[in-house]
Amino acid sequence: MNKIFALAGVVIKELYRRKDFYVLFVLTALITIAAGMANFFKDDKIILYVKDICLLLIWISALIIAIVTTSRQIPAEREARTIFPLLAKPVSRGQLIVGKFLGCWLAAGVALLLFYLFFAIIIGSKDQSWPVTSYLLAAWMQWVMLAIVIAMVLLGSIYFAAPSSTSTISFVVVVGMLLLGGHLRVVALQQAEPMQAVLAVIYFLMPHLEWFDLRDFVVYGLGTAAPSAVGLATLYAAVWTGIFLFFAWLGFRRKSLTT
Repeated sequence: MNKIFALAGVVIKELYRRKDFYVLFVLTALITIAAGMANFFKDDKIILYVKDICLLLIWISALIIAIVTTSRQIPAEREARTIFPLLAKPVSRGQLIVGKFLGCWLAAGVALLLFYLFFAIIIGSKDQSWPVTSYLLAAWMQWVMLAIVIAMVLLGSIYFAAPSSTSTISFVVVVGMLLLGGHLRVVALQQAEPMQAVLAVIYFLMPHLEWFDLRDFVVYGLGTAAPSAVGLATLYAAVWTGIFLFFAWLGFRRKSLTT
């Protein structure tokens, strides 16, 4: 476990040495500007829109940080040829995969914590409301969703040639899952066979990232999600994360590192 945590620590330090750290501050500034609009318009509905915009920015920025950071981990180690001394320590390929995943996930978690803390302070100062539990649950659900995304991107980084292609393809796939996942079953029912069966199979086999979106609970003050639902969603995320990490380890174990 010490080796895994050491690898994770390197990933976290790398994130905040690179431009990702400064992007975090820029995006936080954008959230501040958006929140300041609520004070200008003096309208309750505008405040709701501002909350929605701020949370959307948090979702987008967290996804970008998670995908970009993860996509370059294995390729960067291979390109710099630092992967050979790592595996000679000895660090197994499985430990390397888990360490890289854990580092990326924890780094995304730190970024999320900063975003939600800033969001809570700014919005709370505007409407004098502090639904801490709603914020914590929304942040937790987004973080466990990012575990699925990071594991999936880590799997892709083993097979795609460059981090740029991994990032682009992963972002398109994730956005597609978020936008179409909840509607795919309805679309399937409107199709003729065999397309209906094909779409239905895809719907039941794909990870549903949209299930982790609790923005409406925060924006419209709907209270908190049921603990049982949060627990089941967390278990669901753990299963999908384990599946992607297993296939990432399997692919990495079979991949030659000499080319």
